Parts: sequence; structure tokens; C-alpha cells
Amino acid sequence: MKRRDLRLCQAFFPPLVYLLLVSVSGVACAAVMAAAPPSFYDPLETFAPLTLPDPVNRYRSSSGAPGPDYWQNRADYEIHATLDPAAKRLSADEVITYTNNSPDALASLWIQLDQNIYRKDSRSTTAGGWERKEFTDGFVLDSLDVDSHGKRSTADYLITDTRMQLHLATPLNAHGGRLRIHIRYHYEIPGKFGGRTSWVTTPKGEIYDIAQWYPRMAVYDDLRGWDTLPYLGNEFYLEYGHFDYYVTVPSDMLVAGSGELKNPGQVLTKTALRRLEAARASDRTVVIRGAEEVADPADRPAPTAAATGPATLTWHFAMNDTRDVAFSASSAFVWDAARINLPGGGQSLAMSFYPVESGGESAWGRSTEYLKHAVEEFSRRWSVYPYPVAVNVAGGSSGMEYPGMLFDGIADKGKELFWITAHEIGHTWFPMVVGFNERRNAWMDEGFNTFIDIDESDAFENGVYGPKRDSEYAPGGGNPVDEMVPILKDPAAPILLTRADAIKEKYRHSITYFKSALGLVLLRGQILGPQRFDWAFRKFIRDWAFKHPSPSDFFRAMDSEGGEDLSWFWRGWYMHNWSLDLAVDDVAYANGEARVTIANRGRLVMPAMVLVTFDDGTSTRIALPAETWIQKTSYTIRLASQRPVRTVVIDPEHLIPDSDRSNDQWNSP
Repeated sequence: MKRRDLRLCQAFFPPLVYLLLVSVSGVACAAVMAAAPPSFYDPLETFAPLTLPDPVNRYRSSSGAPGPDYWQNRADYEIHATLDPAAKRLSADEVITYTNNSPDALASLWIQLDQNIYRKDSRSTTAGGWERKEFTDGFVLDSLDVDSHGKRSTADYLITDTRMQLHLATPLNAHGGRLRIHIRYHYEIPGKFGGRTSWVTTPKGEIYDIAQWYPRMAVYDDLRGWDTLPYLGNEFYLEYGHFDYYVTVPSDMLVAGSGELKNPGQVLTKTALRRLEAARASDRTVVIRGAEEVADPADRPAPTAAATGPATLTWHFAMNDTRDVAFSASSAFVWDAARINLPGGGQSLAMSFYPVESGGESAWGRSTEYLKHAVEEFSRRWSVYPYPVAVNVAGGSSGMEYPGMLFDGIADKGKELFWITAHEIGHTWFPMVVGFNERRNAWMDEGFNTFIDIDESDAFENGVYGPKRDSEYAPGGGNPVDEMVPILKDPAAPILLTRADAIKEKYRHSITYFKSALGLVLLRGQILGPQRFDWAFRKFIRDWAFKHPSPSDFFRAMDSEGGEDLSWFWRGWYMHNWSLDLAVDDVAYANGEARVTIANRGRLVMPAMVLVTFDDGTSTRIALPAETWIQKTSYTIRLASQRPVRTVVIDPEHLIPDSDRSNDQWNSP
């Protein structure tokens, strides 16, 4: 008998039985083990009391909803920006009105400087596996003043990587204290290497995707005080407020921006205005600027005279209840739009901007149609879309989302364009409305959004682009539940609650997107059922709209409104990478019964369906709830019949992620 087999035998059997077996025959021990593989399941571990990471208090309630004293600070922005295509530079004057609703007086304020990620000395160059070969100087601050208690003074500040701390001469009062921060700055717009923000050349002009483009407030919350994680490449955690922003660009450019265009009469021709109004009343896509008009000077209104340089126009946008804004600008854009019909009789507007070469019915000519359908479907299923427009832009920053604004790829077409459009606009719900902390919990925004994508892929034109798949997740196009199993069995895979920056790229999609989404699929389909899940999930969205929930808030909300103690699921699926392994151990007959024994050999538990088929062709299904395993590692199903059993199959439809399908079926000899 091998040393490893002896160790396994000793671990599996009580000491006296082990000694007896070894003394009789090592082979006997091996034979018994082969007949009864060891179980790694311990009910006392899986069903132990669970303490969630964040405690219940007056700010966050035991029901998972905001508590009676929940507070949140606010940041309102007014920004006047100028885009200089010749210099590849954006310059701006910004005023941040910051309101401290917390119970704490604040001696300093923290501001995020995300453009500093492109500096050579950025922490991201060593922390995140970036191999960037091009750099910028990041934000260059030309002046920074603070207007507090009626007095404006030059700010005392310290910049550390992608963050800046303002030292206040007088602490900002709690419970509503307010001040204004005046920042004049500029930065070099990164090229394609910018990733989420960039400029790129197309045959009829350059496209500028402008994001992370202004210094913005870090979040001060009840969980950590100032949350000052540096920007290493994972996304954002931002305060909500109102944005008024003005973008001055060469007059031949169109600007697509988050929020509502407030001065269309100043930046659009009468023809464009007429077509735009037609689009607001049309369920079919209306062309605002066609391909043949892109190079036509008459397509643009008379510009503002400029003393030097090209003539310009200033576009004014505004957006309420948002944590961010972004925009794109180009002289190369084709532009189309259509009405979005919202529950309760409301409306929004779907718009697409793309270069001529991206058009056509197989590509961006259908972008607005995809966008309109996704917003209508998500609004019907989960909560109503809150913004006046939804905009999809084809540019150099492919696959990125901002409030009401998507950056997708110039070459996207067909099902890829549909999938990415639906996914990126789905981020409106998570994390633009439900304000997750993406730098810590990327599994919440990406996983929750991937989950709602599934229904959209099935709903559009009877599933012509469905089911929702990803090449990394399901390369063989097989069962997505089964294809999650290797990740659950991978000892190096991170748990879902891992900080986003710590997850290697190898696991980013499989864990952050797909294990998280599958967790919600299991909750809805196998654990709670659609009616209970949908009620609880919708209430969670309502409760935390434009607020900052934590993972603990979500867990408590689903427990409370879903009507189950799900601690066993939170522990196994989110706090560990436990595997499920149910097995048919035995079929026997006694006392007028057929007895089917099911064993739980893994550490994860899950409700399961068992299909028993008899020799006469009849069958019966037995549902085993998760509590089947609350005291035991095996369970015997007693069937009030001695009809010969032909087969026993656990989870015949493959709805749960069983790690070993080879022991899920028993066949009569």
C-alpha cells in the first residue's frame, strides 16, 4: 500500500478501525476506500453561524436596506473644458461643490486624479501587470483654490500617485457643511494606449473618447472613512451629484455626452434639430447625420469666431443623480437615434455615433436598435432607466461604460456588437444606479450586470443572438454551469470577495463576471425561485439606488426579502471556492421499499433534483433542499415501491455545478 493511500485511509477511518484494517491487510483498506470514497463535507462547517464583514448599525440595517441614519456625501460639478486636437490636449476650469453630510468634521478632503495612471511612476506599472510603453504627465494642475466660510484661498495639497489630499485650514463641518474647490488643469489625451480613454484616427477624422477627465472627489463613507484605493486599472467608486459641463471643440465636430444637451439650437443645424425631434417620436431609427453629410460643411452651424486657431462651438450638457460623466468628439461621426419607451409612460432617447466605415445593417447601423431594446427590457424587468439619453459610441476605447454613455469598438458587428451594447448599457443599473465600490468589489457590478444580460440575449428577436456566452467562459459552447466547474476546482482561483486589484487577469472574467453571475442564476433558479428572487432583487435595487451598498448589505437583503437563511451559500460560493459533489452511493431494496442513497462528498451544498426511472419506464423526481445536508453527509430516499430501479440521475438537466458528473448516475446492473 502506498504511503499516500495510508494517509488517506487514516484520515477517512476512525483510529481503531484504521489499525484493524492495516493489521489485516493494506489491500483491504484500499478496497474499502474504493467502495466508499471519502467525503470532505462537514455540516458543522457549512451551516455554522456566519458573521458578515460589515456590521449592522444605524447606517445599515439588518434587512439589508439603508438604516435610519444612513448618510452620503455629495459632489456637484461645473466644468468648462476645451479640446485641442492639434495639441492632443484637454484644458478645463472646474468647480466642485462638496457637501459633507457625514457626522464627522473633515480636516482634509481626498480627490482622485485618474489621469495620473498614465505617468511613468504610476503604481499601476508594477502592480497590475501593465506593460505600457507610452506615457503622459497625467493631470497638470495650473491652480487650485478652496472657497470655504466665505473666504477663497490657495489650497494646501499633497499628490500621491492617483490621489490628492487637500489640507483644510478649518475643518469642514459635519451634517451639511459645504465648500467649493476651484481647479484649473490640463492634460495630454492618451492615444489608443489609454484604454478607457483615448484618441484614434479614422479615414474621415479623429475620434476622442474622453473619460476620467476631471479631478473628482473620493468617497467618504461609514465603512472606511475616506476610501483612497489608488487607480491601478480596476474601475471606480464615486459620489453622486449634479453635473453641468461645457465642452468647446472645433466647429466641424459633433459631441456625444452623458446627460441632456442643453443648447442644441447653438450647435446643431435646423435640419439636425428637425430630425432629432422626429427621432424622439420614432420607434424606428432616424438618421440625424448621414454618411454623405459627414464631410459637408453645410451640415454644421456657423461657428464662434476665433482670434487664433480653428473656429469652435461650445456644447453644454447637464445630468442629475449621477456619479460621473464622459463624452466623445469627432468630425467623422454618423449619428442616429430612436425613442426609448419606459414603463409608466416615460421616454428616453437611444443614440449612436460612429464613423462611416462602421455603418451598415450588419454592424453599427443596428446599434441604436440594440440599445433601445436593452434599455426597455432592463427597465421592464428590474427598474426604470433614469437618464434622458443612452448613447453608444464607436471609437478607440472599446467596451467601457459611463452613466448613459458607452464606448464600444469601431469594428464591432453582429452578435458581438449586440452583446457588448447590452452589457455596457446594463452597467447603468450596476454600478451607475446601484453604486457599488468597483475597486473593491468588481464581482458586484460585473457579475450582476452579466446576470441581467442573460435575459436580454434570450429576449431580443427570440434569442437570435442568444444564449449569452463569452469565449473565455464557454469556449466549447456547452453547458455554462458545467463549464464553471474547472474554476471551482482550481485551487489557485481567488474567492469572489477578493479585492478587485488582487485578481489576476487569468481569472478576471471567469470569477468576477461569470462565477458571480452564476451565483445569481443559482439563487434565482434553484434556491429561491424566480418569484422570491425577483421581489428581493428589485427591492435591493430600489433601496440602494444612487447609494453605496456593500456585499453584506446584499447578503442581508436577499436573506430578509428572499425568506431564507442563505449563510451556507454566502460562505461556500462567495467566501470560499468550495466545490459541490453529490453522488449516487447505493440502490437497495428492503421492507417493501426501494432505497436510494445520495452522498454529499464536496464542501458546497445546493438544492438538487434526483430523477429515478423504473424498469417499467415510469419515473419520479425527488427534490432535495439544501437542508438535506444540515446534519448528515448522506441521505437515503425511501420509495414506497419495490419496482426494480433502472437508473438514478442527480441533476439530470445540469442546473447545478456538480464537480464530478461520473458519480451522478447509477444504472441497474
